[in-house]
Amino acid sequence: MKLIEKIYNIQHAIEPMKKDQKGYNYKYFDINQMIAQLKPLLKKEGLIVSQPLTHIDGVSAIATVVFDKDSGDELREVTPITHNPDPQKFGSAVTYYRRYALQSFFFLEAEDDDGVGAKPVAKKVYPKTVAAIDAKVQSETKRAMGEIPF
Repeated sequence: MKLIEKIYNIQHAIEPMKKDQKGYNYKYFDINQMIAQLKPLLKKEGLIVSQPLTHIDGVSAIATVVFDKDSGDELREVTPITHNPDPQKFGSAVTYYRRYALQSFFFLEAEDDDGVGAKPVAKKVYPKTVAAIDAKVQSETKRAMGEIPF
């Protein structure tokens, strides 16, 4: 079986992951949850994933490598990491990029666990044309100018 077929099998076998972590005003799923769900599927398909730190032209980067132990084939993607001299913040950035690289690579989906997905979201209405936007800006500017005491 080809490497791409094995990745296909994993993409169709893995369940959506719960957004079980909070940070920076949003919810996300933890990288450890992702790895725990991926490991048995990777083992079943004979795939190895590695995410070593590397660099691109002197800029820190994370490589995501999926290696097929049966055929020797591999897929590799390298993503630059935002530089931060604070080791703890840099470590957080590494984890962030690792998580999103795996999520993207295996086309993983998140499941909304707080019911937000079930509620209808109020649709925002935006002006459809530049003229409508311009007219609204002019109106708001005139109103604001009228409130300024000269």
